[in-house]
Amino acid sequence: MPIVRMKDIRKWSMEELEKKLEEYRAELLEQRALQASGGAIENPGRIKEIRKTIARTLTVINEQKKIPEPEKGKTT
Repeated sequence: MPIVRMKDIRKWSMEELEKKLEEYRAELLEQRALQASGGAIENPGRIKEIRKTIARTLTVINEQKKIPEPEKGKTT
């Protein structure tokens, strides 16, 4: 998977964010298991990249949760 930038992550819907977060966590688990078992990792920098992408995704999720939804029946 290529590097994912914040501008791309911000375009994803909440469902996509949660799905991608799960995928990245699973990939991180695989990479760490491979490393722990003494296997040769193709790209050692990938673990760091996955961790950063997880952090970016969580940041966007938390930002979206803080945005107040417009209240129904209230006019401004």
